[in-house]
Amino acid sequence: MLALMSETTTCAIIGGGPAGMVLGLLLARAGVEVTLLEKHGDFLRDFRGDTVHPTTLRLLDELGLWQRFAALPFSEVRKATFDTGGRSVTYVDFERLRLPHPYIAMVPQWDLLNLLAEAAQAEPTFTLRMKTEATGLLRDGDRVVGVRYQGPDGPGELTAELTVACDGRWSMARQEAGLRAHDYPVKFDVWWFKLPYEDTTEFSLLPRFGPGKALVVIPRQGYFQIAYLGPKGADAALRERGIEAFGRDVAALVPEAAESAAALTSMDDVKHLDVKVNRLRRWHTDGLLCIGDAAHAMSPLGGVGINLAVQDAVAAATILAEPLLRHRITDRDLAAVRRRRLLPTVVTQTVQRVLHRMLVGPLLGGKDPTPPAALLAVVDKLPWLSMLPAYFVGVGVRPEHAPAFARRGPGNTSG
Repeated sequence: MLALMSETTTCAIIGGGPAGMVLGLLLARAGVEVTLLEKHGDFLRDFRGDTVHPTTLRLLDELGLWQRFAALPFSEVRKATFDTGGRSVTYVDFERLRLPHPYIAMVPQWDLLNLLAEAAQAEPTFTLRMKTEATGLLRDGDRVVGVRYQGPDGPGELTAELTVACDGRWSMARQEAGLRAHDYPVKFDVWWFKLPYEDTTEFSLLPRFGPGKALVVIPRQGYFQIAYLGPKGADAALRERGIEAFGRDVAALVPEAAESAAALTSMDDVKHLDVKVNRLRRWHTDGLLCIGDAAHAMSPLGGVGINLAVQDAVAAATILAEPLLRHRITDRDLAAVRRRRLLPTVVTQTVQRVLHRMLVGPLLGGKDPTPPAALLAVVDKLPWLSMLPAYFVGVGVRPEHAPAFARRGPGNTSG
């Protein structure tokens, strides 16, 4: 029998997604001892959120990581347009934002996570444990005092003054801690897939609508990443119809991609996302804090989930670094993170739910999805209106800045 390994750290982070990596990097730059557990051996997951919003790009600037990020292969989405009657109307224009990088960068999430992991590992107090899955919480009475895990060398226990759950919408830590989320009804799901393309001249988000279905076409480096929206619970029926029928549906919505759609060979290439919108009433218990999707699952509309998770991490690091360094983390400190991030979470989810009711619901019910001509005319004549949705998506409510202790100048990412 393998001996149970036992270790100690100040802050244990469960999950190496954007929230976990940003939190680990920032706390390590403050000098906090951090151990991050990631169950996979690498970050190569397809169809993870690949949007990096303007405020996250600004954060990379503040952390001294912009030059390294800029060397990654990514495309820039600067506008979202709606084609009607042979005309293109811009309804989201990120270029109107007064920010250093007024666009959404579409970059493989594994590239971003590798960049953050490398920067964090340059800090002497940061430890990254890959192929290490958190399997349960350690407790001392009612207090969470760390994590049980299964690693490459067998089971172990990691004792920590604070455990932060960044393990997503299906959070093990949240469930084991008994923290309950309020679920909001969602009537649609998303199916992700890729189509090749050659023309790289137009980099904008292109929504396409049809009776009971819709597509959002996202330009990437050498291919389109496509989100197919359909009724919730339709995955089995969609797969039973088969890839040829699915390809015909896609071709009907994007006629210029008909040839590429015909090349779809298997429904295994179409990944189903069970869309959820929920929020914890309480984000912490004694010794445990949840952030990102573990605290609030977002709709994929606007791709804002990653941005909110990163902002949660920045706020948590800013609030918790000092008490962690003093080894005196309190319930009040943990509650302060929720207080800081609750307003942006509630506002964003409320807007998403309104859009679900006003746009997605009627669309999937078979109603004409074309925006009223009068509305399109107003947006066309008053182009500054396109800044409003751009601000909501690209900046959001209460954007966070890197704390002073984590900032580095260009090219200086350590010390």
